Amino acid sequence: MRPRTPVSLYGFLTPKPGHADELRRLLLDLVEPSRGHEGSLQYHLHEQEDGRFFLYEVWRSQEDLDRHNATPLLRACMAELPNHIEGAPEVYFGEMRSPHPAAAV
Repeated sequence: MRPRTPVSLYGFLTPKPGHADELRRLLLDLVEPSRGHEGSLQYHLHEQEDGRFFLYEVWRSQEDLDRHNATPLLRACMAELPNHIEGAPEVYFGEMRSPHPAAAV
């Protein structure tokens, strides 16, 4: 069996004019439930000075991220997201190369 490698997901979302408050609420509603999902090592929402939102997630494994992505909460958010953002989200994925102490759990 391949050892688990933490994976990260991060990116920027730009709100449509007049939609920043609704987008903020939508994204903040994900934070605490997502932190409680199995394999969640980090889950953070930042708001940039230019008005964009930055999400940063670290998951114990790709399987944990896949389970998170399949939850009704995240699926509902993804369905609503296009109503509140300009263009496509700027999203990046990667395997974490620096050690993460919680990943061994």
